[in-house]
Amino acid sequence: MKKSIDLGRKDMPLYPIGIVAELIGITEQTLRLYEKHGLIKPSRRNKNRYYSENDVKWLTCIRDLIHTKKISIEGIKKLLEYASCWEIKDCPEERRSSCTATVDRTKPCWELSRNICRENDLCEECVVYIANKMKKTG
Repeated sequence: MKKSIDLGRKDMPLYPIGIVAELIGITEQTLRLYEKHGLIKPSRRNKNRYYSENDVKWLTCIRDLIHTKKISIEGIKKLLEYASCWEIKDCPEERRSSCTATVDRTKPCWELSRNICRENDLCEECVVYIANKMKKTG
C-alpha cells in the first residue's frame, strides 16, 4: 500500500517555479520556454506554476539532453514522437528483448506491456513515460 502512496506523491505539484529553477540550475524563463514548447505542463494554482517531483526529474532530463547531448527543443519533441522509450532511456538488452515495444513501435511500451513495467515499477519512474503522461493530461 505504501508504494502506491509514494507514487502518488511524486505527481503532487508542490514546488513553485523559483525553487524548481534553482534545483535544476536554470532560469524561470527557461522553464516557461519549455512549457511554451509543450515539453512540460506544470499545475496551476491561480496564476502560479507548481511542479511535482516527477516534473523535476523530467526537467533534469530535458536540461541534460539540451546541454550535454546538444539536442534542440524541437529535436526533443521529435524524439518523443518517434523513438521508443527504451531507445531514449538506453535500456539494457535483456529488458528490450522482453519488451513488446521492440516488436510493435507504433505504441509506447507502457501501453503494450503493462505487466512487465508494473512488476519492476519502471514506467512510473521513466522520464519518457512521465512526459507522455503529462502531454496527454494537458
